[in-house]
Amino acid sequence: MTLGGVWTDVVGQESAVAALAAAVAGEPGAMTHAWLVTGPPGSGRSVAARAFAAALQCPQGGCGECPECHTVLTGTHADVEVLTTELLSIGVKETRELVRRAALSPSNGRWQVIIAEDADRLTDQAANALLKAIEEPPPRTVWILCAPATDDVLPTIRSRCRSVHLVTPSTTAVAEVLTRRDGIDPETARVAALASQGHIGRARRLATDADARSRRADVLALPRGITDVGSCLRAAERLIEAVKADVAAASEISDAAEREALKSALGIGTGAKQPPGAATALKELEKRQKARATRAQRDGLDRALVDLVAFYRDVLAVQLGADVEPVNAAEAAAVREIAADSTPESTLRRIEAVLACRTALETNAAPLLAVEAMTLALR
Repeated sequence: MTLGGVWTDVVGQESAVAALAAAVAGEPGAMTHAWLVTGPPGSGRSVAARAFAAALQCPQGGCGECPECHTVLTGTHADVEVLTTELLSIGVKETRELVRRAALSPSNGRWQVIIAEDADRLTDQAANALLKAIEEPPPRTVWILCAPATDDVLPTIRSRCRSVHLVTPSTTAVAEVLTRRDGIDPETARVAALASQGHIGRARRLATDADARSRRADVLALPRGITDVGSCLRAAERLIEAVKADVAAASEISDAAEREALKSALGIGTGAKQPPGAATALKELEKRQKARATRAQRDGLDRALVDLVAFYRDVLAVQLGADVEPVNAAEAAAVREIAADSTPESTLRRIEAVLACRTALETNAAPLLAVEAMTLALR
């Protein structure tokens, strides 16, 4: 099945696109008021959600060219609200605002569409606030929730949604979209698609950002540099500091711009007396920025751990003589070296140690302690 228009950038998701397109087309029993779009990181959950929203608003079912499609995809459509967060959780305040918005009738579009990205980050109180709105929706309102897996959403919510599951796109599909959409040469796109393991956003960054490739190479050098307890602890500290530096570099400009915009809005620095509540507003902004940095650090560290798992996957493939394409072709010499110096059993234990570190971080363990425990297990 091949669909163009708004579905063009929903990569490698033919089955999911077919289900969503059937709902847009009005096929009997295909449409419902609440959807749960699930899939692994990088599979394009938010892209699919926005494409579905655009197709719902489009008079032609998602042509990709009309004003309705354009405004939805660029985030400016009056009847499509998107809740996204850069923080660790979504609170009840933001959720109640969504519920209020969902109760409105469409102003110009065919539907009032509410997209909640990262629905797995809803607090329990926020999820309960959302539940009633999904149970009793207005007739022209459509909810689209996005989460990594159905189990990441409360059972009471997912039981009221129709689930659409996305899969990890193939290397070929990711490389094709990088070449077609971003103009990246085919070989660079293929290498980036392999390294990203189907994560479209990560593949694009690796293909276009030399610093990202350099940081990834530093992570993949870690297995060769840990020989004793001291080197394990130093490696853990270097990994944490590298992630922090990466996040700080990425957020420094945006954080400063946010502070200056808020000061300008409050009239601070114009010579006038500082308005009441200005100090509180600045303190609240600083708090949000710190929370955003915490999430970004955890996400960056998780990406590094995924890269380590891929490295040891290549080691295991060599040890078992598996006829599979390596994820890290540029690290072939290091992979062969470690494969020759260890056993498949020890490689599996190392993979388990990295996955255990990811689990520990998901339960809010101290990052440095979790990574130190991992590097000690990787010796």
